[in-house]
Parts: sequence; structure tokens; C-alpha cells
Amino acid sequence: MAETVSEITVNYEEEGELLIEELDKIVLNRGAWISILFRYRELDRQSGKMKPPKATLRRYQKLKGVYKKRDAINLSDNMARILVTSLNQWLNEGLLGNGLAEDEKD
Repeated sequence: MAETVSEITVNYEEEGELLIEELDKIVLNRGAWISILFRYRELDRQSGKMKPPKATLRRYQKLKGVYKKRDAINLSDNMARILVTSLNQWLNEGLLGNGLAEDEKD
């Protein structure tokens, strides 16, 4: 169990063999609840080679001094593209960052 954010990882080993390798980590927010975006790759057990990178968004909660995973969303290529496109569109249209757009206010 991780006690600090820097100790949180998606690396996973079985019998000394690395099955999931963390390639990058972006901490989106900190506190009692944290969100982390990971880039990782998994071992293809048949070929013995690592598969292409993937992304996962995970939420952790700190309880009794340790962070515990509470939720995870594994992002497919298509999901990641939709997410990036949608967020960029909303940011460019002023629909994020400064509250609601004028036509969305009551």
C-alpha cells in the first residue's frame, strides 16, 4: 500500500516478471482523494513482448495513512480521442474554466 502519491504505481509483477509497466504518471489533483492519469503497457504472455501503450485514469482515497484505489477507467484509443476532442472543444468555446457559458446560466 502506498503512503505517498509518489509511491502509487500501476507496475505489477508476478513471480519476478513485470506484467504491467508504468510509462508515465500525471497527478491531476491531490488531497484525501487524488486522481492520476497513467500511461502503461502490458506484457503479451504469448509473445513475451510488451503490447502498445494504454491509458488509465484512477482515483485513490487516503484512509488510515495509505492510499487505496477506489475507481479506474481504462481508456481505449477511441475513448481517449473523444475525451481530448470534447475537452478541447469545451475549452475553446469557453464552456470550462470560467464557469457556465452565458446561455447555460439560469
